[in-house]
Amino acid sequence: MDDLLASAIAAARLARGIHLYYQEKGFAVDTKTGPTDLVTQADREAEAAVKAFLLERYPDHAFLGEEGGQDHEAEYRWIVDPLDGTVNFAHRFPFFAVSIGLEVRGRLELGVVLDSTRDELFWAVRGRGAFLNGRPLRVSATDRLIGSLLATGFPYDVNRDRENLVYFERALEHGLTVRRPGAAALDLCYVAAGRLDGFWEVKLKPWDVAAAVVIVEEAGGRVTGLAGEPYALGNRYIVASNGRIHAEMIAALFEGASG
Repeated sequence: MDDLLASAIAAARLARGIHLYYQEKGFAVDTKTGPTDLVTQADREAEAAVKAFLLERYPDHAFLGEEGGQDHEAEYRWIVDPLDGTVNFAHRFPFFAVSIGLEVRGRLELGVVLDSTRDELFWAVRGRGAFLNGRPLRVSATDRLIGSLLATGFPYDVNRDRENLVYFERALEHGLTVRRPGAAALDLCYVAAGRLDGFWEVKLKPWDVAAAVVIVEEAGGRVTGLAGEPYALGNRYIVASNGRIHAEMIAALFEGASG
């Protein structure tokens, strides 16, 4: 895995360079599914650069990217969000990243998330722990839901998909403190780093979470679906925590919901 990890980190740094270039130079903004679902030159160019870099080194691997979809099937599959937090990026709100995960025979084995503005490099390899800029990561020791700090996110069009507003309202009714930073990969890495105690969201895509799931789990955290079952890519729901508040978090937010 050492060579694969080094390649993922190098690819992430390529993407970060593209992010920072366009933040300095300026960029065009386009839309995809609606007026708030944005895409920029940086998204497209970063994905093209990451894909070319990785597939030149591993031509037999598959590649799934947010902007280009998947090219083919293979035992090794790179799962990439070239710019997680595009809306933040477009408004120059400094919370966005590149996320690169590696799935091997259906199991997530490696994750790299690079915060472009802070140059914080989160990474993990299955069975070898999680790290931030070379320092070991560990989830928080918070053992009660009250007093914890949670994060979530919302779909681009909450008028059409209001489900997470119900869970958010339940969190507020329980007196919980919730943040909405706007980049799921970084939110999950913040759980791994103990900066957040928990995170949940609805309808995330594989590229939003693939890398960070490994990082959270290797930092001692827990990642599941709505009912506490092991998380699998494609699950409509994701719940991540330090593990200590997990059951209480699910009970408080999702009681009566059906996954």
